[in-house]
Amino acid sequence: MQWKELDAAHLAAAMAAMEPSLRREHRERLTRLEMQREEAQRQHEERRHRRAHNRRMGELIGGTVVALGMLGGGVYVAPESWWLSTLLCGPSLLALAKIFILGRSDPDDMKLVARAARTSTNAAGQAQPPQPPVA
Repeated sequence: MQWKELDAAHLAAAMAAMEPSLRREHRERLTRLEMQREEAQRQHEERRHRRAHNRRMGELIGGTVVALGMLGGGVYVAPESWWLSTLLCGPSLLALAKIFILGRSDPDDMKLVARAARTSTNAAGQAQPPQPPVA
């Protein structure tokens, strides 16, 4: 309402006087927005790192449980069937621990597991005593 009462010369002078203030306010607003954007980016990165850490810890715990379970199973069945024990405690244990804990698998790992399984199965087939006759 006050601006409509001014003539063109006074209006131009008033606008010229306000311009530095408006520029400063604009820069402040842009700086504030940039800081908010950086804070949001930082929070996003922090959440991403936290999720990656939690996933990695889950993989380590899972790998440890699998490895300990296979070792325990191998020790438990060792007196009855040594060949099953070699399957549980041999290259398959190392391959699964590598997959779960390190998060990678090489083609050679599975070849070693297959070879160990074949060797153990062949040895068990040759070493088994004959079945007693059923009466």
